[in-house]
Amino acid sequence: MKCQHCEKPATFHITELTEPSGPTVMHLCEEHARTFLSTDGTATPASALASLLAKQLKMEKVAEDLAISDKKTCPICGISFADFRKGGRLGCAYDYVAFEDELEPLLVNIHGALAHTGKVPTNQSGSPERQHRLMQLKSEMKEAITKEDYETASRLRDKISNIESDDESSWTDDALEEDLDDEDEEDDTFQAEPPIV
Repeated sequence: MKCQHCEKPATFHITELTEPSGPTVMHLCEEHARTFLSTDGTATPASALASLLAKQLKMEKVAEDLAISDKKTCPICGISFADFRKGGRLGCAYDYVAFEDELEPLLVNIHGALAHTGKVPTNQSGSPERQHRLMQLKSEMKEAITKEDYETASRLRDKISNIESDDESSWTDDALEEDLDDEDEEDDTFQAEPPIV
């Protein structure tokens, strides 16, 4: 079969289904097919350039957002989001809270949902907030011990044991503040007896 525009053999057979009267069949040589396919689209050079610039601007915006995200670090383990992107592993359970905005789209893309629907380990140690609170209290207790403030250290030890015994109300910030306020009031009323000479 020959090309519809010249005498060369037709190597492209194009069927257009866009006409309301029915399909249109064209038989074209390589040269005419190239010109037909390049001018067939409604994209003008100006619109193609605008499309290319829009894609470039979107990529720059994504790069800026990624640069900001890469600077975020976990306050517990110190891993940065850039480290996670390089290695593919998080440093601790609190990273899910620290990098929540960055991880949500990734989790939805991989798992199809944000909520876990499978089995849960029996030795689950609690939510990341609870684990963060425990780590925070333990470091405060160590700091109190190094300062030789044993009363504060013992209160923190008791608070840690309450949290570890799964008393959910004992590990909230409000409960801790109330507890410390009560103990401060007790300290104000305490009077030491004079030494016996």
